[in-house]
Amino acid sequence: MNSQFETLLVDSDGPVRIVTINRPKALNALNQQVLTELLRLCGELAVSESVRAVVLTGAGEKAFVAGADIAAMAAMQPAEALSFAELGHRVMDALESLPQPVIAAVNGFALGGGMELAMSCDILLASETARFGQPEVNIGVMPGFGGSQRLPRRVPFGMAAEILFSGDNITAAEALRIGLVNRLTAPAELLGEAKKLAHKMASRAPVAVAKTKQALHTSRQGALSDGNAQERQLFSELFATADQKEGMSAFLEKRPAVYRGK
Repeated sequence: MNSQFETLLVDSDGPVRIVTINRPKALNALNQQVLTELLRLCGELAVSESVRAVVLTGAGEKAFVAGADIAAMAAMQPAEALSFAELGHRVMDALESLPQPVIAAVNGFALGGGMELAMSCDILLASETARFGQPEVNIGVMPGFGGSQRLPRRVPFGMAAEILFSGDNITAAEALRIGLVNRLTAPAELLGEAKKLAHKMASRAPVAVAKTKQALHTSRQGALSDGNAQERQLFSELFATADQKEGMSAFLEKRPAVYRGK
């Protein structure tokens, strides 16, 4: 992974990649360039054999991502808005479907497209000072990057409706209470906690983690019987991997496993 980006910082920490949306003067707002670069990065991460977990955050202390770029959207006509929404959906879908676990480290405002971006990650950790919201109805529109679909899959329907219809922000504590985020940390500890969790997941058998993630996301999309059928198939496929042989041998031999992602 040698790509250079103008709006993203990509740092390596062993098998973990820390991806930072880097537009702090614009509160890391999502414009065409950010979305295009995120889509390209997801394509690289999806085929990487060395990356086993990803942490996504925003530059500065004020914002994870404060939303999509309203200045860029203000003059859009319906056809342009549809194209912009389609790009946003491709990014969120690509992020969600990465084989690696993806952890959002929400360090400030995660509003509109920023909240949609966070919800496309598998796990949300947040600073105690973070704020969440889908404020689109306050400016005459609605979520366009999947917010109306992912939010009610993460929190109770009534809470999703209140957030979406009111356009109000919620505190990090409220986001924790309703199950939107996994845990809260002090601001200075957020990235360290996210890295710690990412490294724990990166230490597990990567093919097994990837197939588990695939099955987990299927559970939100269809009937229980369909998800169970996929789980059985993926479970059986893992018995053709070297990592399965290594993991079980290591357990029986009471030694640490050494996984190769094969």
